[in-house]
Amino acid sequence: MAKARKERDSLGEREIPFEAYYGVNSLRAQENFPVSGLRIPRHLIRAYGLVKLASAQANQELGGLKGPQAKAILRAAQELIDGKFDGDVIVDVFQAGAGTSTNMNINEIIANRALEFLKEPKGTYSVISPNDHVNMGQSTNDTYPTAMNLAILLALKELEGSVRTFVQSLRRKEKEFAGIPKSGRTHLKDAMPVTLGEEFGAYASAVERVLEGLPRVVVGLEEIPLGGNAVGTGINTRRGYRTSAVRHLARVSGFKFRPSRDPFEGMQSRWAALSASALLRSLAVELSRISNDLRLLSSGPATGLDEIRLPEVQAGSSIMPAKVNPSLAECLNQICFHVIGSDTAATLASEAGQLEINVMMPVLCFEVVFSAGLLARFLPVVASKGIDGITANPEKCDAYLLASSSLATILTPKLGYLKVAEAIKKSAARGESVKNYLVREKLLTQEEAETLLGRKALLAITRPVG
Repeated sequence: MAKARKERDSLGEREIPFEAYYGVNSLRAQENFPVSGLRIPRHLIRAYGLVKLASAQANQELGGLKGPQAKAILRAAQELIDGKFDGDVIVDVFQAGAGTSTNMNINEIIANRALEFLKEPKGTYSVISPNDHVNMGQSTNDTYPTAMNLAILLALKELEGSVRTFVQSLRRKEKEFAGIPKSGRTHLKDAMPVTLGEEFGAYASAVERVLEGLPRVVVGLEEIPLGGNAVGTGINTRRGYRTSAVRHLARVSGFKFRPSRDPFEGMQSRWAALSASALLRSLAVELSRISNDLRLLSSGPATGLDEIRLPEVQAGSSIMPAKVNPSLAECLNQICFHVIGSDTAATLASEAGQLEINVMMPVLCFEVVFSAGLLARFLPVVASKGIDGITANPEKCDAYLLASSSLATILTPKLGYLKVAEAIKKSAARGESVKNYLVREKLLTQEEAETLLGRKALLAITRPVG
């Protein structure tokens, strides 16, 4: 190193780049876990900074941190929250258990920046220590799950806005396509008529239904183990610290945090984070199903359904000229596959807790926050570049609908099941519509056929029966 400072821990002395705010613990973690190259998500860095800020405020309030020392730590924590030191958070997302490497990386950054405010050299930990001062009254075991819950809450808040933007686009198409009747399909076979608008409205309703579970997830995440320290007892904390720290965190974060109702369960179980993962999985399943339908409805145009046309956003083939694929829907499918797989990892991580602590929290946190981020970033793109530009092909919808033998179901009250079934078979053998066959065979008058199977009648029967 051209210019370095020396830091010592219980394993010995190491050189740290002079300009770096991280310390020896962070350096060892970077060297020990060169796994993915993925950095800690911004939401988790911000959340951890807020936890350190609230903890320092509680310790200042209770007399643990005093004067310039407390002021410097609070100021440094705020800069971390604001994103000034993201580049100094150097540990990989896959790391030693429980998130100790992350906690110490954050502690060292805050300590070294606080030392600068006191005009002390970085690494002068006798003045401000990452462990004794920044981490006062804390453990990785209570700060990491608290920061994880807050990071997930931040990610879900961002995601909620994106999901609602996506739903609004679907609702607009519901209204736009309300007057276009088409053949419904069950088992991928012809079924009773619906409107194209009703299909899009059902997509919107399915996504909205998933969102209905969000408030319950949020309430669960707002119960936190901060103040439990190593195992839930709150050892080495000042009296009143747990209540004070949680109160300060609620104030600085804007969420309604409350202490764990059972401090020991709060250290052991990660049910709240897992419930967030389950919500994301359910959302991904619905979104992937909708993407499948959009691709199917727009298939062709010459050899597929071609009932809708998706916006053309890029060339679809390197060899076939003018071929355009449903690229946005395909990308959304792939994202949803990843989210569903991440939920499996989150489930295993949650189950892997042992006795007083769950050490698999780093991967649990990463999978949930990363998955939420993927959907939050891409759903507005799908809405604006994809859903908003969908156009209907009413002529193709009409052609399929009028050729569908399922329309004969409407005739059963008048003609009976067996007579209608016979008409369906004979009309299919002749290659003509059931409507024309029944008129030609004088089973219905032209007026009756129009009353039962005309466009006005078809639109009427697509409405749900009260």
